[in-house]
Amino acid sequence: MSGISDPRSHGQSRVSDDGDTVYVGYRRRGCAIVENQSDQEQLTPERSLALVNHSPSGFEWGYGGSGPAQLALALLLDYTGDEAFALDHYQEFKDEVVSQLECTGPDGCWRLTGSDIDAVLHETSGEPVVPSI
Repeated sequence: MSGISDPRSHGQSRVSDDGDTVYVGYRRRGCAIVENQSDQEQLTPERSLALVNHSPSGFEWGYGGSGPAQLALALLLDYTGDEAFALDHYQEFKDEVVSQLECTGPDGCWRLTGSDIDAVLHETSGEPVVPSI
């Protein structure tokens, strides 16, 4: 996944050039932060924790543990709006995507688009995915 100039800047575009959903993750004071830039909102674990409590301390990425599992569930839940779908596919999404995310380069963040998510979900589930937006 590629980085963007500064995920925290107020002038940042809400969506990518093609109108796609964009999630960005970075660290601030040692805490993992994930934003849905399409909605200009920070993604929090509360909604996903109500379904499965993997990591009450928050999100993580870059490996296959409990924090990445919580993030994978939260991303699919936010993107699809479908609890059953998110529950059925988040572990595989964690393995395929979230465990591979890195905050590298001068921007120190990762970027994940709705198109990226759709591509992985189509590959792993064989089902078309309709985002909740």
